[in-house]
Amino acid sequence: MSRRSGILEFAVLGLLRESPMHGYELRKRLNTSLGVFRAFSYGTLYPCLKTLVANGWLIEETGNSTEDALAAPLAGRRAKIVYRLTAEGKEHFEQLLSQTGPDAYEDETFAARFAFFGQTSRDVRMRVLEGRRSRLEERLEKMSASLARTRERLDDYTLELQRHGMESVEREVRWLNELIESERAGRDLKGPAAGEPASRDTTSGASGDLPRPGGDPRPDSPDDTAT
Repeated sequence: MSRRSGILEFAVLGLLRESPMHGYELRKRLNTSLGVFRAFSYGTLYPCLKTLVANGWLIEETGNSTEDALAAPLAGRRAKIVYRLTAEGKEHFEQLLSQTGPDAYEDETFAARFAFFGQTSRDVRMRVLEGRRSRLEERLEKMSASLARTRERLDDYTLELQRHGMESVEREVRWLNELIESERAGRDLKGPAAGEPASRDTTSGASGDLPRPGGDPRPDSPDDTAT
């Protein structure tokens, strides 16, 4: 399994731990909550869902209400397939959530992990945050050493780009320092207690959603259809 596929499976399980959803809802939540999934398609999502069903971590249900089940045949449409987390799926997600190895510190993986910190225990949050900070400090040291070696050979624009990259890493390190300090002081960010599913507003980016750089989420394409 590729790293990106693993991150997608993790995110899908995490969202379905909050509530059952159909494919359109899942895609919308992934687009608006996690920047790494801002431009992925149903062609990526549905193979992932089929794999999770085959593994016994999800089940498929037709329609989310009696009204939906009756209305679909009358309108000549297929009833929506709703995906629900199984007990085995919940257990598997909790195992993934407890992992604090090096993969949890990588750029794409960390974004997904942080988006579900509301469902993560404090000690795991601390290990992930400290691991991420350590990784970035190592990156910053290498960037600084590289810049010192090549400064004289760089033109002004390339030099400015290098500085911009370093400043971005420094900002994230400062942000991580603030989060770690809050965790050590026993202060939670606004949201539900660890271990409780976050109640998220899919339109306003409420508790648990990870802000994305670059402004508002990309709106759904007008030809998107619910499944």
